[in-house]
Amino acid sequence: MKIAVVGGTGTAGSRVAALAQEQGHDVVVMSRSSGVDLVTGAGLAEALDGAQVAIDTSSPTPPDESMSRFDAVVRSARNLVHACVDAEVRRLVALSIANVEKPDFDTFSYYVAKRDQEETVRNSGLEVSVVRSAQWFEFAERSSAVSYEPDRVTAEDWYVQPIAVDAVAEVLVREATRRRARDVTIAGPEAVRLPDLVRRLLAARGDGRPVTVVEPPLPGFANGALLAGPGTEILGPNVAGWIAGRRSQLA
Repeated sequence: MKIAVVGGTGTAGSRVAALAQEQGHDVVVMSRSSGVDLVTGAGLAEALDGAQVAIDTSSPTPPDESMSRFDAVVRSARNLVHACVDAEVRRLVALSIANVEKPDFDTFSYYVAKRDQEETVRNSGLEVSVVRSAQWFEFAERSSAVSYEPDRVTAEDWYVQPIAVDAVAEVLVREATRRRARDVTIAGPEAVRLPDLVRRLLAARGDGRPVTVVEPPLPGFANGALLAGPGTEILGPNVAGWIAGRRSQLA
């Protein structure tokens, strides 16, 4: 099967591309570095030519200050859908965020943009699978909610049920290759506050920097609105297992 991985050099996309290749699929990695620009649509038609499935792991950013992040995400989703239809791509698998639909996040523009993205792909006429993922363990290492400074680490007080990005990649490839399209929501087995996750990660690395806790942008990030709901597929590892894996990778 020929699979186009949109955002194929990113945190999730690179793992999706590698896994799909390991399984014997013909993989096209789509990214700005390969000449594909989702925001403008440049290179999309050429990259999707002959693909049976597209997996969208992208996280579009504006080209400059004249465009908002919201507009970049929405425009990219529409460009991708139109290009998939024109290229006769059979299925589109879109990576989204668990609980993005909750009213707790109505004023958070990125989550509202992801809702629009979901609506766009569902109304495309393509076979669509939306994979809603909980926050990743990897957010503790690099994200807008965690800031690493030479003498300290600052972490927003998110209450999350994190999942490993490798598990996310496995689900995305699984849904791309299964017989029938469906939606799925995934999360890890254990809830944890993001500052505590950062502390445990630092301790495992022997890093003595203190972690300063700050309030998140919205109460919903801290009050449990991000935790797994009914019907969520729970995938390991747990916190201790993920940290042990990261420690062995860095040894």
